Amino acid sequence: MNTVVLKFGGTSVADNIKLNVVAEKVISLKEEAKNVVVVVSAQGKTTNQLIKEAQELSAIPEEREMDMLLSTGEQVTASKLSILLNRMGYPAISLTGWQAGIKTNSIYTSAKIEQINISRIEEELGKGNIVVVTGFQGLDEKQNITTLGRGGSDTTAVALQVALKADKCYIFSDVDGIYSADPNMITMAKRLDEISFDEMQEVADSGARVLHNRCIQMGKKFECDIVSKSTFSDEGGTKICPKIETSEVKSIVKNDKLVTIQMEREEPIKKEEVYDVYQSLLQNNIIVETFQKAKCYLQFRIKKEEQNKVQELLEKNYPIYEITQKDLVKLSIVGYGITQDSQVLHEVINILKEYQIEILNVNLTQAKIEVLVNKMEDNMLAELHQRLIKNS
Repeated sequence: MNTVVLKFGGTSVADNIKLNVVAEKVISLKEEAKNVVVVVSAQGKTTNQLIKEAQELSAIPEEREMDMLLSTGEQVTASKLSILLNRMGYPAISLTGWQAGIKTNSIYTSAKIEQINISRIEEELGKGNIVVVTGFQGLDEKQNITTLGRGGSDTTAVALQVALKADKCYIFSDVDGIYSADPNMITMAKRLDEISFDEMQEVADSGARVLHNRCIQMGKKFECDIVSKSTFSDEGGTKICPKIETSEVKSIVKNDKLVTIQMEREEPIKKEEVYDVYQSLLQNNIIVETFQKAKCYLQFRIKKEEQNKVQELLEKNYPIYEITQKDLVKLSIVGYGITQDSQVLHEVINILKEYQIEILNVNLTQAKIEVLVNKMEDNMLAELHQRLIKNS
């Protein structure tokens, strides 16, 4: 191989002991490839700790300042790994997102990469250096630091793979691939040897924190060779592939980090007011999953992490509405073509009925059955897995 991109998540680089394991992994792949670019996340729970400390100062910190703060975590990791590699006799240099030429738009906390000037990276690779790049971040046209959203280091890695025309991108974590369910919740979950881009996109969009959804979109568009592997084992791994024409359930995802917001008043709501509310949400970088209008109320769904921000926005701008919030669980059954098999949906509905779970909504796509409910216990998730996943 000529060029490979390696990405290491927070659990892989959590402390200096694990950084040594990462360094050995990088060195072993350097023996196989002429050029190695490494993308790193912040160590362990660093990002969570920084968010907590910021919220101790302000309940809703300014998003620009949060990007300024959170970008520091990856810089620590990149410099420490470079120090270690150099000591081990392998020349390395760390680059921030902006030093690596990553240009983004100006949407703080969830920016999108617009272009990458790879000249600095190519210069360093030409010197024989291993290039260690901070994931999750870039620079906008006004020279403000931006971040790509939680999990955005995956997208940094695939974007660099595309820009450098790298042969392969390895996404390393503490798990040896993509599983049929969260192995921390379902002990019988099985590792998948391969999964299609379409299926992986549905898994990511459903709320599973396995791969950043935008890295999958980019990988599919540019037909990237992406492999999810464990930092701490040479065994296993899951390859993300083009479409696989097998109609079977690949993964089950439970997302209980959602909230339904309802805005209600006595007078009928005019259509102009609907536009105003929706645009207000978009202007504040709040992307809603669903949005519906009835005669006297509006209802939409958001991520639970945004509920304080949304509550403050609505109370400030729309005081005539009564605002209520309700927790929600989204169950996603993922597998290309499964919606053409009525037996799968029939089995899902039967299990929900057995557990006396009220169904709020059902939505079908080519690769996913999505069911919204008020609550769901993990034992029911295990039952679904046992009945729906083959060879589990």
